[in-house]
Amino acid sequence: MLCYAVLAVPLAAAAFAGMVPWRRSVGWVTVLANGAVLGIGTVLAIETNHHRPVEALNGALRADALSAFMVVVIGTIALLAAIQAVRYLDVEIARGRSSARHASLYCVLVQLFVTCMLAAVLSASLGALWVAIEATTIATTFLVGHRRTDGALEASWKYVLICSVGIALAFLGTVFVYFAALHVPGHATGASVLDWTSLMAASHHLDPSVMRLAMALLVLGYGTKVGLAPMHSWLPDAHSQAPAPVSALMSGVLLTVAFYALLRFKVIADGALGPDYVRTLLVIVGLASLLVAASLLLTQRDYKRMLAYHSIEHMGLIALGAAAGTTLAIAAVLLHILGHGLAKAVLFLASGEILLVEGTSEIEKVPALLSRRPVLGGIFGFGLVALLGLPPFSLFVSELNMIRAELDVGLGWAAGISLALMAVIFAAVMGHGRHLLLGGAGASGKPAATPGIVAIPLVGGLIACAVFGLSAWPLQSLLYAAAHVVVK
Repeated sequence: MLCYAVLAVPLAAAAFAGMVPWRRSVGWVTVLANGAVLGIGTVLAIETNHHRPVEALNGALRADALSAFMVVVIGTIALLAAIQAVRYLDVEIARGRSSARHASLYCVLVQLFVTCMLAAVLSASLGALWVAIEATTIATTFLVGHRRTDGALEASWKYVLICSVGIALAFLGTVFVYFAALHVPGHATGASVLDWTSLMAASHHLDPSVMRLAMALLVLGYGTKVGLAPMHSWLPDAHSQAPAPVSALMSGVLLTVAFYALLRFKVIADGALGPDYVRTLLVIVGLASLLVAASLLLTQRDYKRMLAYHSIEHMGLIALGAAAGTTLAIAAVLLHILGHGLAKAVLFLASGEILLVEGTSEIEKVPALLSRRPVLGGIFGFGLVALLGLPPFSLFVSELNMIRAELDVGLGWAAGISLALMAVIFAAVMGHGRHLLLGGAGASGKPAATPGIVAIPLVGGLIACAVFGLSAWPLQSLLYAAAHVVVK
C-alpha cells in the first residue's frame, strides 16, 4: 500500500495541476503532495529498517532500506523546490514572462518528474529502473527549456542529446546483464530475469567477460546522468538555464537517483567479477570529475554555473566513496547524497531568488549581498559553507568517513589526489563567494528584506544539514541498513 501511495500522490497532484489553471492554491497543492511523499518515505524507512522489504504490484515494486532512504531524499528536496516554485511562478507571471497555462504545465511536469524518480528507486526490475530514469529525461528536457529563451532552448537540446546517448549506453549495458543472466542455469525467466534480488543471488554465476563489458557501458551510461566526466558537459548548461526549483531537483536529487542505479548494478558486478574491476572504473571517473570541476571553477563567472560545476565535484566524491565499497563507505556515500541534496537545493533556490531581485547571474555584477540583502546573503553564505564540507554540516562528516574508508581499502593515493583537487575547488569557490557576499561597495540605503516564503524553508534546509552533521542518531540505523543492502 505504501509503494502505491508514494507514486499516486505526486501523480494526483500532476492531474490536479493539469485540470486547474494556475493560481497559488495549485502551487500549494504540489507542496502538500511533496510533503506527503516525504511523510510516506519516512514511514517506509521505519518499516524497511526493522522488517523485510515492502512489495507491491506482484513484486514489481519493492522498497528496501536503500529505496526508502532515496524516497526520503526525493521527498525532502521536492518539498523545498515546490515551496520556492510558488514564488517563482507568481513573479514570472507578474513580469509577463509566463502565462497561467505555462505555469500549470510547469507543475504537471515537475510532479511527473518526481513520480519518475520515485518509480526508479522503487522498481524491483533493473529494466524498469532504466525506463523510469529515461522518463526523467523526457520530463526534465521541457523543464530545462521552460523559460523559452535561446539559452534555455539550447541547453535543453544539449541535455536531451547527451543524456539520450548516455541512457542508450546504459540500455546496452542492461541488455548485456540480461544476456549473462539468461545463461545461468536455473535462473528466472521472462520479466523476472532482471529482478535485482534474483540477479544478486545468481551474480557468482554470471559470465565475467560479459559483465566487464556491461559494467563499462553502465558506468559510462548512467554516469552521463550522474554528471560524471567525460559525459558531464550537459550539466552546467542545463542547471544554469533551468528555473531555480528545477535546478534544485536536478542537482539535488536526479543526479543521485542515477547513481543509485549504479549502486544496484555494482553489487551484481562485484559478485561476478570481484570488487577490483568496478572499483577501478569508479576511481577513474571520480578523479576525472574532480579534475574537471577544479579546472573549470577557477575561471567561472556565473554563480549558477559555479553551483553546477560543484555538482560534478560532489558526484566525483561519491564515486570514490562507492569505489571503496565497505559498509562505512556506502553509509557515508548515502549521508553525502542527503547532505549534498540539502545544501545544493538551498543554494540553487537562493540563487533563483538572487536572479529574481538582481536580474543577473554574473558574479561580478552581484557584490556585497550580506550588506544589501543580509538574510539572502546569509543563506547563500552558509549554503556555501555546507557545500564546501566545513563543520558543523553533514558533508564534513560524510567526506571524512569516505576518506577513512578509501584509506582502509588501499585507495589512499586516490584520497590524496582528491584532497588536493578539493583544495583547489575550495579556493576557487571561496574567491567567488567572497565577491558575492562581501566584495565591492554595495548600494547605500536600507538593506532589502527577503520574503518569508524564501527564507524560512531554506533556513530549515540548512538547519537539517547541520543537525545531520552534529548527530547521526536520526539516520544512523537507516544509513547502515541501506548500506548493508549493497555490501555483501
